[in-house]
Amino acid sequence: MSSGEGPQSRIYKTTDGGKNWKLQYQGGGKAFFLDALICDDEKRCAALSDPVDGKFVILTNLDGEHWTELPRENMPAALPNEGAFAASNSSLCLDGKNIYFGTGGPAARLFASHDLGRTWTAAETPIVSGNASSGIFSIFCDERTIIAVGGDYQDPARAYKNAAVSRDGGKTWEVATQLPGGYRSAVGKYGGGFVAVGPNGSEISPDGLRWNSIGSVNFNAYAFPLSGGAGWAVGPHGTVAKFLNWTK
Repeated sequence: MSSGEGPQSRIYKTTDGGKNWKLQYQGGGKAFFLDALICDDEKRCAALSDPVDGKFVILTNLDGEHWTELPRENMPAALPNEGAFAASNSSLCLDGKNIYFGTGGPAARLFASHDLGRTWTAAETPIVSGNASSGIFSIFCDERTIIAVGGDYQDPARAYKNAAVSRDGGKTWEVATQLPGGYRSAVGKYGGGFVAVGPNGSEISPDGLRWNSIGSVNFNAYAFPLSGGAGWAVGPHGTVAKFLNWTK
């Protein structure tokens, strides 16, 4: 996936390890801007765009080849200047029939659908928001449990309302009792717990509420295999790291 206004937002697919790529989807009007792409397997994927005509856009691919825009009649309208962040490709989460995505700007909201996009709800979260650089930057979902991290990327060292947990599909939230050490751009699964990464360090948590530092390296994104195993983080200047077994 590439991000950018209108036709600069594109989705490609490779079936030979990156030697050749096929363009599968290209955006249209200027408002279209891809923020995230996620796949459950080789054929089942979803992608998220910033609002077009006042509502966010969700694309789905159920055969590995063709992308379709989901109907938006039952999606709540976006707030003025509300958007999603593309920093780590993890503002969108897909789990069975559940689709979730987090937003930022005037509010940090969690949009949730439990029927593959036919109906939607939007609920405010306690993640810090209020300007164009703050809000939810990344979510992890597992059925009705959602871990959200973020903050303000213009104030990366500020540890304030930058992690929260919902146990009921985004209806209610609890702010982390032991916060990450600053703005965090990505969160993901790791073993029996979770990892959050950002420009001034990384943390691990058993429950999304208590975060303990595991280093100060600058990372922007984190990914983990659906089948388990080690997670991977990437950062500026070609930094790549593999998360191995962690014990405290």
